[in-house]
Amino acid sequence: MKAVRFHDYGDPEVLRYEDVEVPVPGAGQVRVRVAATSFNSVDGNIRGGFMRGPIPVELPHTPGLDVAGTVDALGEGVDGFAAGDPVVGFLPMDKPGAAAEYVLAPAGVLTRAPKDVPLADAAALPLVALTAYQALFDHGKLTAGQRVLINGAGGAVGGYAVQLAKEAGAHVIATASPRSADAVKAAGADEVVDHTATGVPAAVTEPVDLALNLAPVDPAELAALVALVKPGGALVNTTVWMPAPSDEDRGVRGIDLFVRSDAGQLAKLVALVDSGALRVDVAERVPLAELAALHARAAEGAVHGKVVVTV
Repeated sequence: MKAVRFHDYGDPEVLRYEDVEVPVPGAGQVRVRVAATSFNSVDGNIRGGFMRGPIPVELPHTPGLDVAGTVDALGEGVDGFAAGDPVVGFLPMDKPGAAAEYVLAPAGVLTRAPKDVPLADAAALPLVALTAYQALFDHGKLTAGQRVLINGAGGAVGGYAVQLAKEAGAHVIATASPRSADAVKAAGADEVVDHTATGVPAAVTEPVDLALNLAPVDPAELAALVALVKPGGALVNTTVWMPAPSDEDRGVRGIDLFVRSDAGQLAKLVALVDSGALRVDVAERVPLAELAALHARAAEGAVHGKVVVTV
């Protein structure tokens, strides 16, 4: 089969499009014929060697944390799936990924793919939608009627966060650049703040129950978000290299989020997609053979929105 792998850590040119043996599923594993994976910023960090501590991978390594495809073979002890079933999943970060024609997945990370979305496009869902879901509900405890600030709503996680928060009945304040403002409004934001024109603290005139930071802001900007949160609220931060500040005197919790795979939550997200309550947005589709070039563009800041890598 064809796969993209890197044999050494480094810049995007370490990625090779090469022939690899088709993997054989072991106990508890499913072999998936890959329709697509997607690009996530953590893929570049793993390839560059910046995540060796929290995410130790065995070289050569195949990237691709999201998978959408069809069940091809089952390992011992796997039930609930059959050959040909369309599935999606968020793969273990330290194991071979889905930038290949076939990938092995623990059965427990997979769920049925959305019915009304092209199977390859479904690869745009797992990691980023789970990040948004876990930030809002697992950690932020968001409920109907609350006010939530989503800082960095123009990115892939932000798009899902706005939709999910609005679906939950929250009042959504989102920051976005002029380039992504229309998309953020279409996702359901009640207020959109142009962070390129005004400071976020000055634009948010009423306190919020939850602030969600998705943007690589400097520490002072992150700290300023805490002051916008009501006593007893929370600031959830996804840029984990910069710890989330808190305000113990007012009971404002600072929470650093590191997304985890959860097939049950992913099944809920798929159900929202199938009901029309959640939209899967794909900014670009790139063939697997061009993955190295995609990594290079991402390193230059030239990739915007969710990119699906088709196999």
